Amino acid sequence: FGGLATAIGLKTKWSFSNFVIYERGADVGGTWRGCASDVPIHFYALSTDPKLDWERSHGAQPEILEYLRDVIDKHGLRAHCRFHTSVDKVEWDADASVWRIETRDVRTGDKQLSSATALVSAIGILAVPRFPNLRGVESFKGEVFHSARWRHDVDLHEKRVGVLGNGASAVQFIPVISKDPTVSVVNFVRTPWWFVEASNVPYSKFTKWALTHVPLVRLIHRFLIAARVRYAYGHISEKYMKSVVPPKYHQLIIPKYPMGCRLVLRDLGYLQSLNCPNVRLTFDHIAHVEPHGVVTETGEEIPLDVLIYGTGFITDHYPLNARGTRGTLKEYNDAHGGPTAYLGSTVPGFPNFFMMLGPNVTPGHSSVIFSEESQVTYLLQLFEPLRSGTLKSVVPSDAATERYNDMLQERLKDMAWSQCASWYRVGKRGRIVTTFPGPLVLLWWWLRKPCWEDYEVEGPGAEEWRRLHARRSSSSSEWSYKVWLAVAILVGVLLSVLALSILHSRGDLRDVVN
Repeated sequence: FGGLATAIGLKTKWSFSNFVIYERGADVGGTWRGCASDVPIHFYALSTDPKLDWERSHGAQPEILEYLRDVIDKHGLRAHCRFHTSVDKVEWDADASVWRIETRDVRTGDKQLSSATALVSAIGILAVPRFPNLRGVESFKGEVFHSARWRHDVDLHEKRVGVLGNGASAVQFIPVISKDPTVSVVNFVRTPWWFVEASNVPYSKFTKWALTHVPLVRLIHRFLIAARVRYAYGHISEKYMKSVVPPKYHQLIIPKYPMGCRLVLRDLGYLQSLNCPNVRLTFDHIAHVEPHGVVTETGEEIPLDVLIYGTGFITDHYPLNARGTRGTLKEYNDAHGGPTAYLGSTVPGFPNFFMMLGPNVTPGHSSVIFSEESQVTYLLQLFEPLRSGTLKSVVPSDAATERYNDMLQERLKDMAWSQCASWYRVGKRGRIVTTFPGPLVLLWWWLRKPCWEDYEVEGPGAEEWRRLHARRSSSSSEWSYKVWLAVAILVGVLLSVLALSILHSRGDLRDVVN
């Protein structure tokens, strides 16, 4: 989504078409069976291209994939895409003020060099699958793959399948693959998760009509999704979980950590699937893998035909081989205790470089699409003087980046995310480097326009640019944000009450609030 949102912004806001999108896959999208949005679908779509006839409140992978392909075709982006292409290395050329980009065709191995004035990395934080270190896995005679690289050519019918992990991806595909009673699933789990009951309400014909033909209803619907607060208290979640799973698992599935310090999962059928005779849950760790199965630490031998890793992604290392003016991106991050950026977007020592969904941008409770679109708004303003030729390079200062990240960590230290080990943190227990410590509207406010005093600029118009863009006082900015937020909430509530009263009279209220 981040790359597409950037491309759409370039074409619609700048009327600019001199850009390339590099994509390692054969096409856009593609992931595990059973994949679905974990936030209401109308907030999991680009605001520039709303789809108004979603079938249900939470979209499934086929419908989302179709939407992405429609967006690409609508904006003519396919001509800008270089599929089957891996970006192996990027390096800043200070003499020419451009990025030198080395790419590779993943099918043939052929390499190609290109250059760009600005570089946008839209790989996000969920790009590199995390593989467990299993002793003897190379001897396994069956199929082995990660859910993020789903093998659609592997037929699971009449197979014994071992699934490692029960995080956000595994809890989506286990209910799907276990619907076939001939598929025997053993789910190996290390850590339990908190679950909440999930609703996935089909939209009525009237609601689809209202969302399509009445812009105010569409706006209010998105506002309600964004402003909604789910009060999922631990005891409510525990009661729900115990009401669904077999009693033999009750003492195993309830987490010992506070609710909210790790991702809270929507139950899309996973807990119910634990009642099926062909699904088994075990917290017995795998000691080693043998050619036809695994042996657990208690000595149990479990025969398997397929191993599927539902073990998530590497999130504490940004997977881009980039060299700036003072070293590599990895060296910079390592020196700062993990992925670090200014506003989660730009990095000292890396001119004209922008990270979509970079460090501490991900919301722990809402849609990443809104965050990425907020970044696009910021990016277009930041890179405008590059397009016009006024500047040759823009890069955040060390002081501004340090000040910003000190503030973030101060906010984060007392939040729920700091109370347990999770993929939000470096090495699971270090700095929190993924989540944003505040409401989405605060991130939007900070990204609404660049503060140029936090940037070092070079180019023919640099001096004049610095003079014209004096910094706003932080106190004024904070006060303006609070006033704006109060007014927006008041107007949103009044409009929502009006719209909901109309929908309630027609019996379509449930469609809109779910």
